Amino acid sequence: MGRNIAIVEDEPLIRANYVEALNRFGYDTRGYGSRQDASNAFAIRLPELVIIDIGLGDEPEGGFDLCRELRAKSATLPIIFLTARDSDFDVISGLRLGADDYLSKDTSLHQLAARIAALFRRIESLKAPASSETVIGHGPLKLESERMRVSWNDVEVPLTVTEFWMVHTLVRFPGHVKNRDQLMREAELVVDDATITSHIKRIRKKFIAVAADFDAIETVHGVGYRWRP
Repeated sequence: MGRNIAIVEDEPLIRANYVEALNRFGYDTRGYGSRQDASNAFAIRLPELVIIDIGLGDEPEGGFDLCRELRAKSATLPIIFLTARDSDFDVISGLRLGADDYLSKDTSLHQLAARIAALFRRIESLKAPASSETVIGHGPLKLESERMRVSWNDVEVPLTVTEFWMVHTLVRFPGHVKNRDQLMREAELVVDDATITSHIKRIRKKFIAVAADFDAIETVHGVGYRWRP
């Protein structure tokens, strides 16, 4: 039995096509036609990855609401938006709510499968035994690679898998500037500059929620970002 995936899509034919296609790729895929149906199912058991459309039936922002609910339940559950709405505003809104990826419905099935596989590769390390833990410490920061856990002054910072790998990239070499291409490569993303900027803003906001004076991520204008040495 393959990994469990849920797809939330209100168009029955589209939903059925994605379920069938992902099952062919070896996943155990279930489809839900509304936010409420999905919420009811997820209250019993969370899937291992969720794919969400934004407009769900009579709820034009239903996918955003569901993403918010899911992220409140789990900081690391992989969430992908798959939608016809591809404006910069919608993309940034989805990522700000905690989605790990945002794809247009024009995306090929093979590319979708590649994104899913990348997310699963990144969470596979959560199963690593504690004895193999690689820990990076830098001042009040503690980053546990295998557990994908980040803390600041021993308070956990609830990062998504994408956010974790961006922080990991910056922290490995404090003081070194990482451009957007390097951040995308490490996080296995293919997005535009505005989306990277949105991720960085969300990461900063999460650290500030833990430590109001947090300023460890520095923007190097026109180049990229670095972790202050």
